[in-house]
Amino acid sequence: MRLALVLPCYNEEAVLPTSFERLTALFDTLTAEGVVSADSFMTFVNDGSGDRTWELIREQAARDRRFRGISLARNSGHQNAILSGMMAVRDECDAVITIDADLQDDLAAIRTMVEHFKQGSDIVYGVKVSRKADPLLKRLSAQSFYKMQSAMGVNAVYNHADFRLMSRRAVDMLADYPERNIYLRGIVPTLGLRQTTVDDVISERAAGESKYNLVRMLTLATNGITAFSTRPIQLILMMGGVFLLFGLLMAVYILGSFFSGHTTTGWTSIMMSIWIIGGAIMLSLGMVGVYIGKIYTEVKRRPLYHIAESVGFNA
Repeated sequence: MRLALVLPCYNEEAVLPTSFERLTALFDTLTAEGVVSADSFMTFVNDGSGDRTWELIREQAARDRRFRGISLARNSGHQNAILSGMMAVRDECDAVITIDADLQDDLAAIRTMVEHFKQGSDIVYGVKVSRKADPLLKRLSAQSFYKMQSAMGVNAVYNHADFRLMSRRAVDMLADYPERNIYLRGIVPTLGLRQTTVDDVISERAAGESKYNLVRMLTLATNGITAFSTRPIQLILMMGGVFLLFGLLMAVYILGSFFSGHTTTGWTSIMMSIWIIGGAIMLSLGMVGVYIGKIYTEVKRRPLYHIAESVGFNA
């Protein structure tokens, strides 16, 4: 089988030399053992990096024909970078594996993914079984993220990021999804093809720092939940009912205070009510605004990304 790896990169200058070396050794072994064909290849997607990431990719592609590169015109985001790579290679391979360029995911799992593919699976997810290599804050925030999206009704694989194998048929089906607020972890499970998982024991970064800070993780979580679930709006409706009940109780209290002649003592409760209800209204409007904003983005139909340059591809 002809395998293609797609690796999104954003300011990965420090780690790329090590990644090139490890991937070269991996492909040499897999090819020698007949696991993948000799014309298998890797495509690095430069997502608008500000360092020498693209220069290093171009140099490696000139040295080894198995390495290819795509440079996006600007930073389009992790999900769009992955999508651009898959769309570029889908006609030249039997299956695509997406993995981050820092190679914290378990390279040994790639062999198992290929075995599952040969046994008939169209999608194979790398599921993290250990996060000891992650910093404590990232570990806790990631676990909270997976639990939150599950509670919100998002049909995604628990503890799976974007380390996965997809058959050419699966990638072709993915190409039919036109949405601009792309969230691959939520879309891929909806394809309905034969799926399975492999264990993914992550390791520490060989160099550089993670580009997925807390803000980026919160953005991804918000995008994933609002793209696949209306449960937040349902929760707002329930919250409105709770505050309506609370308001009725406050009305009874206020009337009681009025008839008993103690109206001046209600200042604290009134102020608390104003602040609590005002905060709830602002929260509700903000959540509805997120959904309206997504509609605004979708109807404009702007391109997800533009490719500025590529190396290693024919034509």
